[in-house]
Amino acid sequence: MDGKGCERGLTWIKPSFLWMMYRCGWGAKGGQETVLAVEITRGGFEWALGRACLSSYVRGIHPDHATWQRQLKRAPTRVQWDPERDLRLQPLPYRSLQLGLGGEAARRYADEWTVSIRDVTPLAHEIHGLVRSGDLDSAAGLLPQERPYPVRDELLAHLCG
Repeated sequence: MDGKGCERGLTWIKPSFLWMMYRCGWGAKGGQETVLAVEITRGGFEWALGRACLSSYVRGIHPDHATWQRQLKRAPTRVQWDPERDLRLQPLPYRSLQLGLGGEAARRYADEWTVSIRDVTPLAHEIHGLVRSGDLDSAAGLLPQERPYPVRDELLAHLCG
C-alpha cells in the first residue's frame, strides 16, 4: 500500500493493508479518499531496503547521533516501524514496516519498479462497513492476503545492528 507520509518530500510504501486503513481512516480522511494498492518489483523493494536508514536514532545500531543524522541525510530511503493494526485499527504488539522514498528512490519507484496500480477504495469501504456492523469474520475474509516478506539477513543488517 502506498500513502501520504508524515515527512515532506517522501513517498511512503506501507505494505500492511490494515496499517494503511489506520493511516487513511478507511479512505475517509481528507485528501486520502482514494486507496491504491501499488505492486512493485522485488528488486526495487530490496534496492530501497538496502539503501535505507532508520528514521530515528537507535543506540546500539548507530555509533552516535551525529553519524545517524549524516546517514539519514544521504540515504535515498528510510525505514520506520509502526504498530500493526487489527480490524478495529487498534495497535497490535508487533510492528509493520513503513518505507519512505525520496529523490532517486522515488524516481525509480515511479519509473522502474511499479508493476501495477489498483484502486482498492471500494474494498476498504466494504471491509469497514462489515467492521462497523460487527461482522469481523466476514471482514477478515476480505482482507488481502499478506505474508511475511522473506529477506536475506545481510540486506537488513544495517537496520538491525
